[in-house]
Amino acid sequence: MIQSPAELEDLREKVRKRRSTFDRVVRVCIGTGCAARGSRRLYELFCEAAEISGRSGHEPKWKIEAKCVGCHGLCERGPIVVVQPGEILYQGVEEPDVEEIFRETVIGGRVVEHLLYEDPATGKKAQTAEEIPFYKVQKRIVLAENGNVDPTDIEDYLAVGGYAALARVITTMDPEEIIEEVDRAGLRGRGGGGFPTARKWRSCREAEGSPKYLICNGDEGDPGAFMDRSIMEGNPHSVLEGMTIGAYAIGISQGYIYVRNEYPLAVRHLKTAIEQAEEIGLLGDNILGSSFSFDIRINRGGGAFVCGESTALMASLEGRIGEPRAKYVHTVESGLNGKPTNLNNVETWANIPAIINRGGEWFASIGTEKSRGTKVFSLVGKVVNTGLVEVPMGMTLRQIVYEIGGGTKDGKAFKAVQTGGPSGGCISAAHLDACVDFDELTRLGSMMGSGGMIVMDEDTCMVNVARYFLGFLKQESCGKCTPCREGISQMLYILERITRGEGELEDIDTLEELADLIGETALCALGKTAVNPVLSTIRYFRKEYEEHIIERRCPAKECRGLFLYEINPEVCNGCGICRKNCPVEAISGERRKPHLIDQEKCTKCGVCFDKCPFAAIVKV
Repeated sequence: MIQSPAELEDLREKVRKRRSTFDRVVRVCIGTGCAARGSRRLYELFCEAAEISGRSGHEPKWKIEAKCVGCHGLCERGPIVVVQPGEILYQGVEEPDVEEIFRETVIGGRVVEHLLYEDPATGKKAQTAEEIPFYKVQKRIVLAENGNVDPTDIEDYLAVGGYAALARVITTMDPEEIIEEVDRAGLRGRGGGGFPTARKWRSCREAEGSPKYLICNGDEGDPGAFMDRSIMEGNPHSVLEGMTIGAYAIGISQGYIYVRNEYPLAVRHLKTAIEQAEEIGLLGDNILGSSFSFDIRINRGGGAFVCGESTALMASLEGRIGEPRAKYVHTVESGLNGKPTNLNNVETWANIPAIINRGGEWFASIGTEKSRGTKVFSLVGKVVNTGLVEVPMGMTLRQIVYEIGGGTKDGKAFKAVQTGGPSGGCISAAHLDACVDFDELTRLGSMMGSGGMIVMDEDTCMVNVARYFLGFLKQESCGKCTPCREGISQMLYILERITRGEGELEDIDTLEELADLIGETALCALGKTAVNPVLSTIRYFRKEYEEHIIERRCPAKECRGLFLYEINPEVCNGCGICRKNCPVEAISGERRKPHLIDQEKCTKCGVCFDKCPFAAIVKV
């Protein structure tokens, strides 16, 4: 049990000395993306190879360590394995590759060329992450140690300076100094609202009532979002340290992490991290020998999207139905159990140690005037390099999509990017050079949200996108307030009619009127912003709505019934597969000769399109 900052530093030096004895280190990503492709088995195989090498009949040439680490970010190319020295990054690693990597690189010091990243634009191969375009323009603060530390081993976190910020605040800073440092940093909440973090902390500290509570929101229910999950999985101690510093600054002894039950790896790593921190005296009673005590408990949510909203989350923590309440009473004054409560999301808390260690002015020097620091995004959709990225605030959408993401897949034209989760908006190609920060995204009809970023290409129907997200929000609505419960249902009904070719021009005006009404009268922020997908797609893609309504045509050829299937006679070889599988016998033709679709019989089910092995059937 560590009783002082001096003892913490002694332990850190011992850990670093122990770590320095390894000549070779193999780091295997076990984040959810890589684990889904078998990376845990790769880790086991590397451990076995290292063990065999260490107990061979003669003195081993190298002392070798294999360890598991968190998400590197380049999820598209997983599983990722990095070998040091040299920081050689291998991508798409499979079980048969383990022996070759160990023999050639770990033991022999030679690079396995066929496992290196190859730039699809230039054909040039990269040996290290710094040489890969995906990483070049990123600036990593929150994700700095993801891919380096073992999330299940507190010593790894200590070796890279972990808990030094906590030791500093307990020994050299009073609570107001901590809050002032966070204020100088200009940190705004990364959970979606963008509220100044220091102002929230100060309000909670000054609020009357006790006990006070501190919450980390790890619910993250946005489709396509996995930022907070990857931080909790890959570097849980950064979150715990940030929370403990916040608790010390505000004057709180009890904290909660509210995390989705669908994140089993994050839950497991958080539980391990809490146990390890308590064991050595960095959580619990009298932290680092001081009079400050802080306890953290994990609560698992049942998957309700609305529980990402602060008051609904607190209701869930209390054992009640997760429903939001009116915000005229702030949670910093009356939150969990009616007591002053400070809530920030995972990424916000993970920023705190870096701000304390490097100073608020350093953090404020990154980003834009009103949006300081960096932001973590999950970049997904019709983009070449999907994954987890961290960029300075103010970087343009074009840089993120093309320099980091590698552009759209298969040479398709970029159409839109949706930011901010299902309550965010879709931004058109005309605004690709817009800066990504809180205020600019709001001005464009979208929002920062927690950090989801979905790229769409020319084959995406924007009316259908609005319908999809509104359908999600209708299903996830708690139903407490009439505007959200009834209004979203009516908007969805109209959008479904439009995508079936049954819309009327007046429907566009009706959608806008309903959106204005819901935005003004819904109880919580989730209801108020639910209309963003509709308003933004009408704003930037009104012509597409009109084509669905007037011409009864879907230009992206996504909405069933608003396009035709035809057989290209130059490609069709008359194999007959489409004819045999057509459920309404709408296809005719002789063997080895081009076939034909009877448009009057065709129900546009798409079976022929899916079954044709030669891509002879096209949408028109």
